[in-house]
Amino acid sequence: MSAPTTSGTAAGHPPAGGRPDLPDQVVIQSAGRGPATWALGSLFEHLAGAGQTGGQLGVAVVSQPPGAASPLHVHTREAEAFYLLAGTMTYRAGSRLAHLAAGDFIYLPRGVPHAFRISGDIPARFLALTVPGGLMDLYDEAGRPAPEHRLPAPGEVDLAADVGRWLHLAPGYGLQIIGPPMPGTETAPASAPAGTRDRAGPE
Repeated sequence: MSAPTTSGTAAGHPPAGGRPDLPDQVVIQSAGRGPATWALGSLFEHLAGAGQTGGQLGVAVVSQPPGAASPLHVHTREAEAFYLLAGTMTYRAGSRLAHLAAGDFIYLPRGVPHAFRISGDIPARFLALTVPGGLMDLYDEAGRPAPEHRLPAPGEVDLAADVGRWLHLAPGYGLQIIGPPMPGTETAPASAPAGTRDRAGPE
């Protein structure tokens, strides 16, 4: 039996670093029943956002099709973390290059240049977290509400328009584009430390 989506005002004051102007609530989200967004050809299933966590945390389950790739960019406000649930992806974080599969995890401190590409021939699905939580609102602004919890089919979204809005809105979220999207075949630079070619290798 699935739990209903509920929220209740938390007792006490928001923890240090939070937003006292935003509620900090208990959030319980049932599978497949929360708000979702189609943006950049992807599906964002929102679990908790800045407006529910005193600004401290954003959490979403993200699904992206094979070949989806981000440009090299930097977040000046947030740290990010990703836990891969299905599919595979290649992730560049600074000088590190990781090939991630289901069960792998990556944490990105604020200010680290990074980019990724969904590899393989099936969509990737991952749990995405940002601290603080405002970054997830960018995708709501760039995209539109998803009528169903699935990836959009070709023709159901205007990818070029989404990308244009994302690029226009990104600076307002402290997101800086510093390079092109990750190519389809990516290798670690010759000067990279040993281990950076390893699949989800240690720091």
